[in-house]
Amino acid sequence: MRPLSGIRVTDLTRILAGPYCTMNLGDMGAEIIKVEQPGKGDDTRGWGPPFILGESAYYLGVNRNKKSIALDLKHSDGQSILKNLLKKSDVLIENFKAGTMENWGIDENWLDTHAPQIIHCQITGYGTEGPKGGMPGYDFLLQAESGLMSITGEESGEPMKLGVAIVDICTGLYAGMSILAALNARNRDGRGQKISISLYNTSITMLANVASNTLANGEDALRYGNGHPNIVPYRAFSCSHGEIALAVGNDLQFRRLAGILEHPEWADDERFQINANRVRNRKLIDELISEVLLTRPADEWINLLLKETIPCSKINSVKNALDHPQTRANKMVIEMRHPAAGSISLVAPPYRFSRTPEGTDIPPPLLGADTEDVLKNLLNMDPAEIATLRSSNVIN
Repeated sequence: MRPLSGIRVTDLTRILAGPYCTMNLGDMGAEIIKVEQPGKGDDTRGWGPPFILGESAYYLGVNRNKKSIALDLKHSDGQSILKNLLKKSDVLIENFKAGTMENWGIDENWLDTHAPQIIHCQITGYGTEGPKGGMPGYDFLLQAESGLMSITGEESGEPMKLGVAIVDICTGLYAGMSILAALNARNRDGRGQKISISLYNTSITMLANVASNTLANGEDALRYGNGHPNIVPYRAFSCSHGEIALAVGNDLQFRRLAGILEHPEWADDERFQINANRVRNRKLIDELISEVLLTRPADEWINLLLKETIPCSKINSVKNALDHPQTRANKMVIEMRHPAAGSISLVAPPYRFSRTPEGTDIPPPLLGADTEDVLKNLLNMDPAEIATLRSSNVIN
């Protein structure tokens, strides 16, 4: 048994936020039935290169532990099949344009009547209210609108997005967390409910302490490159060979750092003695530290710093991080056998359960690979019905 064994999820999402959510639910043992458009499927099936024997690396990375059924939801027969599937599901997650489900006759009244157990998680770009209510959302644009880009990048450079679609990923995590909370509430009263999550609201919450700073002092947030708005020194530094990230979180650590850099007097200098003063004199102390770190290679500094328990790390490439001994020790890269791509490597789930373990049993599915199995064994449709649906292109 796994943490979510016995939970069935009808997944009507595509791209990243929704699929990332349902992959995690699947890793925890939920049965994920991914409903895709016949002949096309999830848009990310075509997002590449890279491809592995015709399969997009993007799609493979967020769609394991799922079944795929290819179902034309614009057709009334397809909508009927979806309704029957929802009656036997615990969770519905979708990221359609607002009103799409209602046009198919699946509104909250229908769910209350025919599938009262359903947790309906709706992911939208902006929600339904406000000047942008109902508009589609795109990660890049949300990073721009929310202010995330304005605080990312070099101080004198242009605003910069993060290298991954972080708003989509965090929205997927919020969706998963909210679904688990709603399932727990259902354990008490037996009733499902609707969850509304938008990329916009997620992106605003991601401002975290930066938003709190602005709300507290009324001043707009600044860009600090790799620096931290509230802690100094806390940034990347170049060395004679390589670069390091240094995270000095308190005054005692700073005193030890000053000793290692052979400038113990910094720790008694009123300008640097406490963190608040170091924040005020950020540019000066960062420059002084940078001058010293440039005299030795990164590996040498890291050895010296770690001996004094000062948080630091070498700045790795993605390839180096995936090959790192810590990554291997934590079994964070797994191998799976895919029916078309052969052996594929994927990033593993980040969590471990001691009694009801997570698992990665099912490779990312081929489009419609499980259509017949779901219709026959879950919805009890006979072969003649399935053949008729296939001949009319409702399924493939």
